[in-house]
Amino acid sequence: MMDCKQALTEAKGDLEEAVVLLRKKGVSVAAKKATRVTSEGSVASYIHAGGKIGVLVEVNCESDFVARTEDFKELTHDIAMHIAASDPKYVRKEDVTAEDFAREKDIAVAQAVATGKPQNIAEKIAAGKMEKFYEEVCLLDQPFIKDQTINISQLIAAKIGKLGENISVRRFARFKVGEATATVAFTTTKPDEGEAAPAAK
Repeated sequence: MMDCKQALTEAKGDLEEAVVLLRKKGVSVAAKKATRVTSEGSVASYIHAGGKIGVLVEVNCESDFVARTEDFKELTHDIAMHIAASDPKYVRKEDVTAEDFAREKDIAVAQAVATGKPQNIAEKIAAGKMEKFYEEVCLLDQPFIKDQTINISQLIAAKIGKLGENISVRRFARFKVGEATATVAFTTTKPDEGEAAPAAK
């Protein structure tokens, strides 16, 4: 309540501006808490399209107390539902394999060169296209399906600001009836140990 009051005062009573200020505060709080260990949390599931698509996602936080809150449960459900709808291949851009990165960058450079752009300009165009690639394949960079003005990372940052604990997505699996393989993604390092984990498949 105090944060809301302070934001309204700072925004001189402008409700929309106050919401923007609160969202920015959530991101700054999230940045401060990003290094804290997240060893608690829960696994959420989501089944969609009459049982045709299913998702399991592990979302971690710092304490069992926060893991049991309605806010945290709502977040894990929203993330699972988003994965079902958007089919990301990785959790974060740091998890994209070197092979996938190189392939996509080569395609972007070749497309730019094919339109007559010099190599140095083609490289800059490719850098911009890689950001779009991350938005398409990385969960944290994807626009949230229920609010396209924010991405999943910002959704999580807002909950970190509200709950006061670091929150991270550890891994997920997405299954679709009729597909030979499932999308399985892990963060490449464990938040509490720094060990390598399997890359996305």
